[in-house]
Amino acid sequence: MPLRVSALRGLGAYMNVFSIESFMDELARAAGADPVAFRLKHLDDPRAQEVIRLAATRFGWDAFQRRVGHGRGFAFARYKNLAAYAAMACGAEVRKDTGEVRLLRIVFAVDSEEAVNPDGVRNQIEGGIIQSASWTLSEEVTLDRTRITSRDWGGYPILRFPQVPQTIEVHIVARPGQPILGTGEAAQGPTAAMIANAVADASGLRVRQLPLSRERVRSP
Repeated sequence: MPLRVSALRGLGAYMNVFSIESFMDELARAAGADPVAFRLKHLDDPRAQEVIRLAATRFGWDAFQRRVGHGRGFAFARYKNLAAYAAMACGAEVRKDTGEVRLLRIVFAVDSEEAVNPDGVRNQIEGGIIQSASWTLSEEVTLDRTRITSRDWGGYPILRFPQVPQTIEVHIVARPGQPILGTGEAAQGPTAAMIANAVADASGLRVRQLPLSRERVRSP
């Protein structure tokens, strides 16, 4: 091959959760079911159910007001199937003429058992959401037939300040005295799926390839 290939911080959890939770929304739509209710129906872990209900309630999922070009998205995951439980919801605006996606309000619920430093947990989650939003909406290595062309921050597509979510709320499920699960990178996978689900809800377009660039979101 003319190009050397290797992992570029390509987290398995990020892509796996994007795929699984995007498909969960497609299944819910095919069943004619609400995405949150559909997830709750197919989960028997009470802690998973708790973070889902918390995120949906704090977001105001049932009271969401639909408008043209605006949608809502939801996603859930347990990081690596053995660490923190995470659920999140968001509102998004999609301009089909330009492909622009604007993230509005994001609400996140996390259960990583005892939170020794709640502020640190919130910082970790907020940073993960911003990082994942950048991966999901913008970041992509560009190349031609012989070399990588995105070699500096001027040429590499990355989230800019105008694209940052308007608000982020993080709600922690307190479990004092319980073994610490760790918060780690619990936010990255659900964020990607949540954004994709919101884009589909707002535009009717299901994009299955990342990033959700303007070219992929824009109507033909």
